[in-house]
Amino acid sequence: MRLTVSVREAKVTAIARRVERASPRLSTLSLQRMQETLPWFDAMSADVRSLVGLLVQSGIVAFAQWLRAPGESARLTGEVFASAPRDMARVVTLEQTVELVRVAVEITEESVGDLATEGEEVWLREATLRFSREVAFAAALVYARAAEQRGAWDARLEASVVDAVVRGEVDDETLSRAAALGWSQPNAVTVIAGRAKPGHDPEQLVEEVHGRGSAVGVDALAGVQSQRLVVVLGSTGRMTRAVRSVLPAFAPGPVVTGPYVATLAEATGSARAAFAGLRAAAAWPAAPRPVASDALLVERSLSGDDDARRQLIDEVYRPLAERDDDLLDTVATFVSCGGSVEGAARELFVHPNTVRYRLQRAGQLCGLNLLDARGQYVVQLAVAVGRLDGPSVIL
Repeated sequence: MRLTVSVREAKVTAIARRVERASPRLSTLSLQRMQETLPWFDAMSADVRSLVGLLVQSGIVAFAQWLRAPGESARLTGEVFASAPRDMARVVTLEQTVELVRVAVEITEESVGDLATEGEEVWLREATLRFSREVAFAAALVYARAAEQRGAWDARLEASVVDAVVRGEVDDETLSRAAALGWSQPNAVTVIAGRAKPGHDPEQLVEEVHGRGSAVGVDALAGVQSQRLVVVLGSTGRMTRAVRSVLPAFAPGPVVTGPYVATLAEATGSARAAFAGLRAAAAWPAAPRPVASDALLVERSLSGDDDARRQLIDEVYRPLAERDDDLLDTVATFVSCGGSVEGAARELFVHPNTVRYRLQRAGQLCGLNLLDARGQYVVQLAVAVGRLDGPSVIL
């Protein structure tokens, strides 16, 4: 019995030696077959093709070692990829790696007659298939770990970009990081802020934003900060559609969009306005969802937002105050009369149609519908704020 085992070990050792000696030739044949049968292989750089050749040869040597000690398959198959750079998974996909293994196994199977001793051909062929399976599992593990590491790295990178936008510190390094995450050059960018879904994993929320943004072809960066979900959207198409696509990722409640800007570097202002709007949104329970930060100028002004106060003066009060045709007095009288055209006409000693005409012109100047309760509320506060600031606002 012992003699039989010794003979078997001698045969295996002899086969393993032949495999080791044949590794350079088998590697060369495998590369030739890859060039002939895999269209994408030739498109790879010479460095990558050379790396593949080294991996194939390393795999064949590991196969020879495995023949001697099949119980150490985990260590030996892991060594096949030990010489590969850490970023190999970025250059060669898992699908391509499986194709490369398949070709190498084909070449090895075709060489079984030269490698096996008499009567051992079937055993060596089966051993080749078993080892190729182990290599495939090892490759899957390598790519899974690379994906986890890349995902963790990308998440940290994305969080730093979103944080820089929120802090107003977007520099060249931030733009470079965004580009590494796939941020293109969209025509319009906006920042959206709302409450994050309670009890949901932040990574899952960010992935949900990515998926929803990708479905409509927009660039999306996201981050969960405390209880807020912050989304930076970039689109070359309809921004309204892009914003609505990510709404389901937010918890119920107000969702505020900052002004549209042209670049990621300018998104800091959009973020500042979105957060100011989110803080003030509780004062307008009937606000639409999403609501633009510019639609919350009144609430933001009441909460102490100086930017909103200046914008309210510049966009609503100043256009009326700079006119010489009594528009400001007409608007102020109209809102003081509770939105009554006839009441304002009596106060101003003019015909009601004159009041209607002036209100229409005033609405065109300041972008408000002054026959609407919301428009009247906004213009009333704008006039009050403008008068408090005194004559300086129209100098």
